Amino acid sequence: MAPVRLLVLFTVALTSALVDTHQTSTSDANHPTAQTQTNGPARQPNIVFVLADDLGYNDVGWHNPWIQTPHLDKLAVTGVRLENYYVQPICTPTRSQLLSGRYQIHTGLQHGIIWWAQANALPRQTPTIADVLRTSGYRTHMVGKWHLGFYKPEYMPINRGFDSYFGFLTGSEDHLTHITCYKKWCGYDLRDGLDPATNMEGNYSTTMYTQKAVDLINNHDASKPLFLYLAYQATHEPLQVPDSYLQQYPDIEDSNRRVFAGMATCLDEGVRNVTTALQNKGMWDNTVVIFSADNGGQVYFSGNNWPLRGWKGSLWEGGMRASGFVHSPLLPTHVQGTKTRELMHVTDWFPTMQTLAGSHPLAGLDGFDQWNTISKGAQSPRKELLHNIDPLAEPKGQQLYNDTFDTRVQAAIRVGDYKLLTGDPGNGSWVAAPESGWPDRVPNEAGGKNVWLFNVRTDPSEWHDLSDQRPDIVRQLLDRLNYYNSTAEPCRYPSDDPRADPQLHGGFWGPWETDATLV
Repeated sequence: MAPVRLLVLFTVALTSALVDTHQTSTSDANHPTAQTQTNGPARQPNIVFVLADDLGYNDVGWHNPWIQTPHLDKLAVTGVRLENYYVQPICTPTRSQLLSGRYQIHTGLQHGIIWWAQANALPRQTPTIADVLRTSGYRTHMVGKWHLGFYKPEYMPINRGFDSYFGFLTGSEDHLTHITCYKKWCGYDLRDGLDPATNMEGNYSTTMYTQKAVDLINNHDASKPLFLYLAYQATHEPLQVPDSYLQQYPDIEDSNRRVFAGMATCLDEGVRNVTTALQNKGMWDNTVVIFSADNGGQVYFSGNNWPLRGWKGSLWEGGMRASGFVHSPLLPTHVQGTKTRELMHVTDWFPTMQTLAGSHPLAGLDGFDQWNTISKGAQSPRKELLHNIDPLAEPKGQQLYNDTFDTRVQAAIRVGDYKLLTGDPGNGSWVAAPESGWPDRVPNEAGGKNVWLFNVRTDPSEWHDLSDQRPDIVRQLLDRLNYYNSTAEPCRYPSDDPRADPQLHGGFWGPWETDATLV
């Protein structure tokens, strides 16, 4: 059969798997607020949240049989798979929304990421989920990538609700040397609490973080509930993995894709070792494991999001629709082994974990408590999702209307079944995985176009733009963007601070301001 014909058939099959059979409409729209709690487990469960870095929608075994992630596959297919679940297009925004339960427009982090030398951070007045869980009696630990600002000690993870922290502070680094460079500045980036974790060169990041997580579990006082936030650097570039994992992919000819696949398999092995440690400790039967990617796969470094459109950094589905699942022996048997296509977002984990902990809902959250959706198969309380409004992105095209949201501004919103994109959403190509041998597809669109509308329930791969056919829905969603824009905090994106230079701090990336002034 011809490759193009195979491509069409495979796209139809995957798109069918993505399509939600539950009909909603724009009349169901509301804006997110803190939700009334649902009933969680009878006693506080351990919560292990695993966040993978730059892992694309098509980079896990349950979406792509070429990728060997057998343990994650087993947890996913015997738990509850999240097939209408969204994160943010890049690192800092997803992590800020996970830990704060608030949209990035409400924390001033709506543009880009926090770069290594920027005096910027998740605001201190915003409690983290670790703060809340620690108040509820949890022992809270973080391992891995922070990327939420560190220019003052008070912004370090150990001062944001975590009892312990082991990991790196910036956005990426060499997986073996733990050195990272930003522009002209290079330094070592690995911390144990507030102090540099030295003499760790040569320890591969995924294996190192797994071992640290296992040690925390082994040493945990099981009379107290555990919250472990395990934020792997895998599968973020640089593309590095021990040779033993490469040998598992003799049939992938593309060398970079082969390394990437090996990184995914190493990540899978890490999660297996963590779950085994929980079982050996006798904690497994009272544990909830949440797994999520942080954004779409980075095509330039062999990540893949097929059949979704776009990739990391874009507001297309490929940049934001994430692979995720919840697995727990505490889940009722009737939901184990199911998938939910109810709408969920990374901000929802904050109130959902509050419910698991039995704590009172916080005011001002943009997330929804989704425990009933996950554990009972109930409808999602979320009917609307602001993907982002970025006032600093380069404007594109001409303004469509003068009395509502400016379509030149980069933004995206989901209301009911419909998704609206404005401004420049990023690269909107459909990129096939190298192992498939299929051709990529590039959209044929006018250069100044700045409005798109899709029914993502029936068209999750965003093939059919409805903006010309449904101007009424375009206007409704622009009005919702206008509302959200009126609630936005001023965007913070400072210039580089030369005081961040690691050579001024013993060769280490870390805080360079020590006064107590807070953002």
